This record gives sequence, C-alpha cells and structure tokens, in this order.
Amino acid sequence: WRGREGAPYSTLVPSDEVTINYRHGLPVITLTLPTRSERCRFTVKPMVTTVGAFLQDVQREDKGIERAEVFATDGSKVSDATLMEVLLMNDFKLVVNNTAYSVSPPAKEMLSSEHATEMEDIKSLVHRLFVALHLEDHQIRKERELLQKLDHLKEELLPLEEMKARITDRADAKTSRLLWVGLALMSTQGGALAWLTWWVYSWDIMEPVTYFITYGSAMAFYAYFVLTKQDYIYPDAKDRQFLHYFYQKSKKQHFNVERYNKLKEDLAEAEESLRRLRQPLHLRLPIQEINDKD
Repeated sequence: WRGREGAPYSTLVPSDEVTINYRHGLPVITLTLPTRSERCRFTVKPMVTTVGAFLQDVQREDKGIERAEVFATDGSKVSDATLMEVLLMNDFKLVVNNTAYSVSPPAKEMLSSEHATEMEDIKSLVHRLFVALHLEDHQIRKERELLQKLDHLKEELLPLEEMKARITDRADAKTSRLLWVGLALMSTQGGALAWLTWWVYSWDIMEPVTYFITYGSAMAFYAYFVLTKQDYIYPDAKDRQFLHYFYQKSKKQHFNVERYNKLKEDLAEAEESLRRLRQPLHLRLPIQEINDKD
C-alpha cells in the first residue's frame, strides 16, 4: 500500500454498482462505464494481474475515463504494483473520474484440506507424466549438444596440443641438460678437491677450503628457500626449472597458456556432464543398445 490521505472524489455510489463474482475460480468485476452507461465485466487473474493493469483495462474500455484509482477504506491510495489477489482480500474504493464506488469483495471459498491434498497429488502426477514423456527427448538433445561441444573443443585444442607437445619436449630436454651439467660440475669439484688434497697440498690446508665450500652450499640452499618459499627438494626444483623453460618457450612461440587451460577446463566439464547424463538412466535404452553405445 502507498499512503495518501484525503482522496479527492465528490460522489460516493452505493456498493451494488460494482460487483465481484467468482466464475471458474477467477474473479469477475462488473461495473458501469460512465461514458456509455453500460455494464461491463472484467475477468482478472488475481495472482498475475496488478491493480495498475486492471485500471488500464478499464480506461481502454472507456476512452472517456480520465482518472481511475483505487483507495483503501482509510483513504490511502493502493499502489499500481499491488496484485489483485491482495486487493480482493479487503474492502476498497474504486474511483472513476470523480465518482467513488465502494466495493466489498465476496469471501472466497477456502479449499478443504482433503481437496487441497488431492490438487497437490494431481499436480505431482502431471509433473511426473511430463518428465516421463519428455525426459528421454531432453536427454538425447542434451547429449547431442554436449557431443557437438566436445568436437568443437577438441578441434580448437588440437593445434594447441601439438604446439604444447613441442614446447614440452624442448623444455624437458633443456631441464635434463641442466641436471647433467650440475652433475658434471659437482664431479669436477670433487675431483679438483681430491687432486689438491693428495697431490698438490695437504689436508691441513684443504680442510678450511672444503668447510667454506660446504658453508657456501648451505647459504645457496637457504637463499633458494628465501626466494621461492620452498625447500630445496630435487624433484620440486626440477619441476620449477621445467616450468621456467616452458613459459619462456611459450612466450617466444606465442603459445597462449591461459586459453589452453580454459579450453582444457571446458573440455573436462563437458566430459563430466556427458558422463553424468549417461550414467543415471543410459537414455532409457535396452541393455544391448547401451553396450553397443559404450
């Protein structure tokens, strides 16, 4: 309700000028059109029709109506957005031009609990019948859409997969070479320390050198942790270096990693949707057709 006190109308007409009756479960509002002075019936759908829509229908029926409003019994104006179902719960005043009609809606018969239960059962039965008649067609149509989407995604992914495979091979080869270079450097360092210890100098001289080499290695591992926030574990370090080379090669060859990941996610989602669609009912196919389809 929208408040507006003191509605300006001059004539108050008896309540029998506007009548409301229920036919086939719908309210029928009968009133006298002022220009033609004839009775006219308006059938409204209370759960859909608003007060504003009803008043517009009245004005369209009689072009001589310049003003049509609805007020509550206390004089406050009823909003045009109010549903007719709410309006018909209480008495109200219908103002047409300068004439006010006092309207008293009849009490609508309430359904008994038994009748209401029967109606709910009927609605549930109709819903189940609709699902049973249309579920298979819906599933087949949905499966066709998913298969088309899968084909489209695979076509888009094919050149990207080939480019990714080439980049992966090169990044993996470069990472492997780096690991072998590290092994060669460690072997060279061990050989040089052994040569200096037994052939050039003595252990008394080389012991501080090896200590500082060990301490420097520990500092290098700690620096790795500070920079990466990860422990220096060989498999993780290898994977990190592989990703570094992979993204480096991808940038040079204009490989869109984000688009590739998005397509892979869409493909996985479509495959999962297709699996879930086929799994519960197998499209209601006979066992032989299901096995052939799988």
